[in-house]
Amino acid sequence: VQLQASGGGLVQAGGSLRLSCAASRNIFSNNAMGWFRQSPGKEREFVAAIDWNGGNTDYTDSVKGRFTISRDRPKSTVYLQMNSLKPEDTAVYYCASARSSGVTTTPKGYVYWGQGTLVTVSS
Repeated sequence: VQLQASGGGLVQAGGSLRLSCAASRNIFSNNAMGWFRQSPGKEREFVAAIDWNGGNTDYTDSVKGRFTISRDRPKSTVYLQMNSLKPEDTAVYYCASARSSGVTTTPKGYVYWGQGTLVTVSS
């Protein structure tokens, strides 16, 4: 399978979740990876990205200090640790594999997309 995301669910505000995305090695090893999210009626938005070896990361302002992206190269898996969750974080979260090895924040910079995992944060 190319990209398979998991870990979504229902959580109360202030809680935590960790999303995982298992990737095929050929689209993981030398590629930056990213997480995006989409809420009903809204466009898909950038959440976080990490470069090919984990040395650089970037986050959208609304999640800085709360979310952490990381990658495990032997497992070909990228993670998104989400803490202090808020109702406005409710969305379908997608992982993606970038065209390049460096961090990129735009959807056009990504070639492969996972199926999405739903995160619902209740107030």
